[in-house]
Amino acid sequence: MTTGVLQSLHDRLRRHWRDYLELTKPKVVALITFTAMVGMLLATPGMVPWPILLFGSLGIALMAGSAAAINHLVDRRVDALMARTCHRPLPSGHLETGQVLGFALAIGALGLALLLVFTNPLTAALTFASLIGYAVIYTLYLKRATPQNIVIGGAAGAAPPLLGWTAVTGQVDPGALLLFLIIFIWTPPHFWALAIHRRNDYADADIPMLPVTHGVAFTRLHILLYTILLFLVTLLPFLTGMSGWIYLIGAVALGLRFISYAARLFATGDNRLAMPTFSFSIVYLFGLFAALMLDHYFPRLLEWLRLGLS
Repeated sequence: MTTGVLQSLHDRLRRHWRDYLELTKPKVVALITFTAMVGMLLATPGMVPWPILLFGSLGIALMAGSAAAINHLVDRRVDALMARTCHRPLPSGHLETGQVLGFALAIGALGLALLLVFTNPLTAALTFASLIGYAVIYTLYLKRATPQNIVIGGAAGAAPPLLGWTAVTGQVDPGALLLFLIIFIWTPPHFWALAIHRRNDYADADIPMLPVTHGVAFTRLHILLYTILLFLVTLLPFLTGMSGWIYLIGAVALGLRFISYAARLFATGDNRLAMPTFSFSIVYLFGLFAALMLDHYFPRLLEWLRLGLS
């Protein structure tokens, strides 16, 4: 009997693995995991112990994927109304609600177990709180309650580098909070650019995104204002001595480029620029955290090269 059940489960997973993968929002989880790993690397002057780096990152990724799957489950009726999401596994009928719930609980429990075993209780608790913040508080309540949904709910999405930091140190330090702040300020202009492009979908689904409730012109202005604020916030790692000149050069170059996208979107009123702005915002965040990592390890790389040549 048990063998038959396992075989049935194996067959379903083999048949629907792409649908299960889509539930986890893999591109989003990849960026989340990368920023969490950078948080780990910045938390120590040396190398991160490999079990924490490997299994801590995997645990955070699995819990992020679990939150994404719960988001699919909660939003299944809304997703069916929107062109961008109507082909997702639940609205399309490829998966059933019980399958999605079971999958979300399974990978979430596995991720939590990995964090408890290989990191520390603080990281496990904060990661679980982030899951609840996104999958329950944002998706169930904030998303439908206020046009400031993405601003308030952005706290959950800003947590990964803080989680990576605490996985190594076991405590919340100022550097971790600064990384959290950067992503927290980045989230509104990133998401509002997408919301402009998909404003009709959100209106049809009765989701009070900012372009729907306050208009596109108002949203374009706030994208620009938040992008300028983000530029200023990203100078803080250099000003506080957390990072050096390599990071500063990268932050300024990327920040000015992001501002140029936001300024063109605002000045021209051309909504076709919303998606290029959204796309660059992803490149921007990846590049910014890559600059943080490069700056952190560049002096050590020079030292290794010097020792190798001597």
